[in-house]
Amino acid sequence: MLVTRTLVLTVDRDNDLGIKTAIRGPVVGRRQVLTAALKLGIADPEESDTNAILGALSQHDNLSESLSDDDEVEIAILTGDEKVGIRSDRAISAQLEEIVTTFQPDKAILVTDGAEDESVLPIIQSQVRIDHVEKIIVKQSKGIEGTYYYIVKALEDPKWRAKIMIPFGLVLAILGLGIMLPAEIGGVVIGALPLVTGLYIFSKGAGIETTVNRVIQEMRDNADAAMFSSLLWTATVFSAIFAVAEGYQEYTNLVANSSTSVLWLEVTHAALAWIVIAFLTSTAGFMFLRLRRGSFSGRLIVLSIFGMVVYSFVDSALQISTNVLNGQSYEFGVNQILADLFYPIIWVVVLWMATTIKNSLQAKQAQSERYWGI
Repeated sequence: MLVTRTLVLTVDRDNDLGIKTAIRGPVVGRRQVLTAALKLGIADPEESDTNAILGALSQHDNLSESLSDDDEVEIAILTGDEKVGIRSDRAISAQLEEIVTTFQPDKAILVTDGAEDESVLPIIQSQVRIDHVEKIIVKQSKGIEGTYYYIVKALEDPKWRAKIMIPFGLVLAILGLGIMLPAEIGGVVIGALPLVTGLYIFSKGAGIETTVNRVIQEMRDNADAAMFSSLLWTATVFSAIFAVAEGYQEYTNLVANSSTSVLWLEVTHAALAWIVIAFLTSTAGFMFLRLRRGSFSGRLIVLSIFGMVVYSFVDSALQISTNVLNGQSYEFGVNQILADLFYPIIWVVVLWMATTIKNSLQAKQAQSERYWGI
């Protein structure tokens, strides 16, 4: 008779169980899981992972009663790491592999307390088939006191505190600074509010926040490379500041001289070099981290050269546009066009050569099964 093995799983991605009870994952078996739930509940009665573990125990007991004698059911807790990210997901994957090797389940049921733990669903599905996902939602008061309680608890949680208080505090700081400064400058500062809010929403929607968190995690894991990367990213910040300062200085000079016909072209042209320097230093910072981790693919070098291609074309286009708008004639001849596009063409050739070399080395690496650092 065919035996069906069912694994009931619950995931503690940020390892609250290990931090608060010193219990290391994986926790396998009904008695061990029940003990872990009791210890976690005693250590922190408000911990939502306790409810998820109890929900998994309920699922386990219901399955045990309904399954036939030949079928088997097991329960386990997978724990990650306090620094949620690559490290925690690797720990969960390793623990799951250990359980799958021992128990060899045919299917699994995942019990979670929220979206953060559900984010590891692809990792679990890579090793065992998931038949059902159950989310445990704790019933609480729906009144004003309950709402106030949730807000206070969210602000006490380091993860939610960073997501709520940093944007809110930044908006208040910009608003206060705009009120304190003179009317002309203050209006610009207050006008930055929708800009900052829009950039924050854009970063959330585009997943930039996830990339930043991954970079921070890489910096923690690679301290030596992080020092050089931090210096380069500091240079990036200063270059961005210099770009704004250079553009503002050009703006004031043009306004003072009543030369407003090409105002924004001149401002952009003045700041362009510093913008490119900021791009190159930030890319170099990523290179150090990738080299240290052994995950350097050569794409960052190609990306840097591509940035120079864009810069050279934009620089030439702005120069030509400014001259034409200022009343200077432009001779549309082969010699003049080649002279204006000489450096852009050179950078295009360099980009083609770099891309060809990268692809060639990657092909050799794939054939020889040896890492060439590309």
